[in-house]
Amino acid sequence: MSPRAGGGWTEAVLYSFGVLKDDGEIPYAGLILDGAGNLYGTTAYGGLSSGTAFELTPSSAGGWAEAWLFSFGFIPNGGGPEGGLIFDAQGNLYGTTLYGGFDSCGTVFEIRP
Repeated sequence: MSPRAGGGWTEAVLYSFGVLKDDGEIPYAGLILDGAGNLYGTTAYGGLSSGTAFELTPSSAGGWAEAWLFSFGFIPNGGGPEGGLIFDAQGNLYGTTLYGGFDSCGTVFEIRP
């Protein structure tokens, strides 16, 4: 959303999920932004199995490009990440999954660059 001159807001779609084969689907959680202007988030479904962690990078040609950071596979690394992500000082990402893991009750995960 961008503010319009004279008031109000203008919406622009940055990326549409489900366009590519095995793309992530259903991004429940919000996004986080790094210092370079890249966006990070999760999808609860899609990817190779049970959701994805992704990065959206501004393209020099305009628009945004998606890159998978991780595709969840249910056991042992969990599936259905529906929460947001956070960064630590080293640039690692942390989040949670709704299900999966060894006891099928969800996981807390770390993704390192």
